[in-house]
Amino acid sequence: MKPKLSQWKELLAARHKKKTADEKNEMEPSERGATDVPYVDIWQEYGTKPYWFAGDYCLIRETVYPLDYQHGCYRLGALHDVHRRWQEASFSHPLSCRGFAVSDLFFFDTETMGLSSGVGTVMFLLGHARVLGDRIIIRQHVLPHPGAEVALYQSFLSDVDYTTLVTYNGKAFDWPRLKTRHALVRDMVPKLPAFGHFDLYHAARRLWKDKLDSLRLAEVEKHILQIERDDDVPGFLAPMIYQEFLQTPHPDRIMPVLRHNEQDVLSLIALYIHLSIQLLEAMQISDPREQLAAARWLEAVGETAAARGVYEQASSKEVKEAQAAKWQLSLLYRRERRYEEAVAIWRDLFNHGSASWKTKAGLELAKAYEHHFRDAAEAHRYAAAAYEAWRSLAKASRQGMEKEEQEWRKRLERLTRKKNKLGK
Repeated sequence: MKPKLSQWKELLAARHKKKTADEKNEMEPSERGATDVPYVDIWQEYGTKPYWFAGDYCLIRETVYPLDYQHGCYRLGALHDVHRRWQEASFSHPLSCRGFAVSDLFFFDTETMGLSSGVGTVMFLLGHARVLGDRIIIRQHVLPHPGAEVALYQSFLSDVDYTTLVTYNGKAFDWPRLKTRHALVRDMVPKLPAFGHFDLYHAARRLWKDKLDSLRLAEVEKHILQIERDDDVPGFLAPMIYQEFLQTPHPDRIMPVLRHNEQDVLSLIALYIHLSIQLLEAMQISDPREQLAAARWLEAVGETAAARGVYEQASSKEVKEAQAAKWQLSLLYRRERRYEEAVAIWRDLFNHGSASWKTKAGLELAKAYEHHFRDAAEAHRYAAAAYEAWRSLAKASRQGMEKEEQEWRKRLERLTRKKNKLGK
């Protein structure tokens, strides 16, 4: 009982300390402790002010950009046009901001002391941007020393609508780490809600996993958004720079990391604009791989009408991806029980495609003629031809195909019996 009573005593003391600190904050909201902030005058020159809470402080830096600011290939104010188009779009999508105001979107990125999601990984910078009607505001919440996390999370959670965060890999990286650190101070700051639904990493992976060697934000910036960073600090150096800042807390020590984070959140705005345009204008995408990927994504989220139009557009091009688009379109027709249209595509792939397409299309033709058109002879003809194409591929691969071989033989034997029965 003695250890439990000791724990309760410490808890009650902590709550009393919090209440006293809160009352003190209410009485002296802005002036208190300014002299306790190292280099406060220099911080103010950088647009940074201390935020006091529970007897400690964090730093909040604010930067303003005009709507016509060009970041890579996009003017960031174009988010307003993208927002309007999402409201009018004929389809829904996980990236759609329909029902939200432009200013509801918080483009969010963090800097941490490491990649681990463990309790010891401190998040020392929480940055976010909002696009308003006349400007773009970036706010960065900086942890001046490890003991100030209560003030850091209080400032962040009271400033951000965290249900509409837009991140890059935030669901797997930023948010779990934020939850871990928040758990240590959750009795003293607002509750952390479930994560919002705009993670641009998964969108980038959908569209460019076959196009880019790496899906790191820096690579997407360079190859997709045409953003070139000059004199930028690499993200992996941020923890070391922060450690040096803790030793000598001069603003100039940490400002390179703040500028790096600032560029990150601006890139999130540009990337959201680009991804939205790719979906809203999927019919006009020039890159056949991206167009096919966009169509697959639309189909995956249940927007088959929108996907169909993009597949039809992609299948009309004289590129190798056109056959993949035809195949996806045929499967969509099959699910909609539009067998005549599906069969026309399968015949085209069977007659003009590679051995792989001949195998896949021939098998689908065999299934369609056996089960839908009830024509065993035609089903057997396509199955036999598809089997021969499959055998040539199996020999070339030099891998064990015993199970598939058995399936092919069972199909052919069944169709032979059906064909002979009808012949009698």
